[in-house]
Amino acid sequence: MAPLWLSPGLPAQQYGAPSERKKQIKTVKKVELPSDPTTAIAASLAQIAAALERLAPPPAPVFDDKAADAYVWHALPLPGWLEPVPQINAVPIKLLRGVDRVRDILLDNTERFARGLPANNALLWGARGMGKSSLVKAALGAVNADKPGAMALVEIHREDIPTLPELLKQLRDSQRRYILFCDDLSFDAEDQHYKSLKAVLEGGIEGRPENVIFYATSNRRHLLPRDMVDNERSTAINPGEAVEEKVSLSDRFGLWLGFHSCSQDDYFAMLDAYVAAYDLKIEPEKLRAEAVEWSMTRGSRSGRVAWQFIQDLAGRLGVRLTQKPLS
Repeated sequence: MAPLWLSPGLPAQQYGAPSERKKQIKTVKKVELPSDPTTAIAASLAQIAAALERLAPPPAPVFDDKAADAYVWHALPLPGWLEPVPQINAVPIKLLRGVDRVRDILLDNTERFARGLPANNALLWGARGMGKSSLVKAALGAVNADKPGAMALVEIHREDIPTLPELLKQLRDSQRRYILFCDDLSFDAEDQHYKSLKAVLEGGIEGRPENVIFYATSNRRHLLPRDMVDNERSTAINPGEAVEEKVSLSDRFGLWLGFHSCSQDDYFAMLDAYVAAYDLKIEPEKLRAEAVEWSMTRGSRSGRVAWQFIQDLAGRLGVRLTQKPLS
């Protein structure tokens, strides 16, 4: 008769003898629980808090309005912070050719603002590569050259426009004056951020601080696609009101400064200014012949194309362009 510890109908070797089965049982370590439940809860909460602290982003640096002449606004971590820029990527304003009229208008507006006089927000729109953003930075440099530290440039990216109120809150109490700068500003059909910008520029209860002015560059005069405006005109019940809503943002800028494609004479004037400023040794006839060929390969003439040619020319001549241009 089979032992009682064997199941009927199954071979005994499948289970082994009772003594062998005991050897296979693993010993479970006894866990000592705290006698006080409050102590256990407090220890668990401390561990959770330490883990969350490791995962949380570091706190935003405190804004120092004397740290630099330019800053970049970062919306995260909340509530946002200003990163100082040690050196501004800018060219002297005297090297900007072919945009004489708009250059003088923007420089005059910036100088008046620096002196605490009334000045307008400015929209620099038009052809690409004609020095819109370069002019903004050059105007700041010209003002600070006469009065060091008088102004600072704060760059904000288009996608961070909704955080403008928080940025203005940080700038409002500063003793410096600021150019709030947004490069390549434009909005798509589904983008509602332009409404936030409208309220900040003009029309909001609090308004723009007296020590802040807003400069923006765009390839679009009304900051919105032309087909977006046309669609509103063709589908709205009252086309006039629909278009007014879309283009009212550009009306918040008191200065509209247009940049247009440059002539060949202006293109040559840009090149001559760079060649003289960086003391590049090249015959005028050769310079013009090579520059014309360069512009034809690019399919356009502009300040950007002229600078790219100068970079290529300086590289071939073995001249560094990192140093400041000769006065």
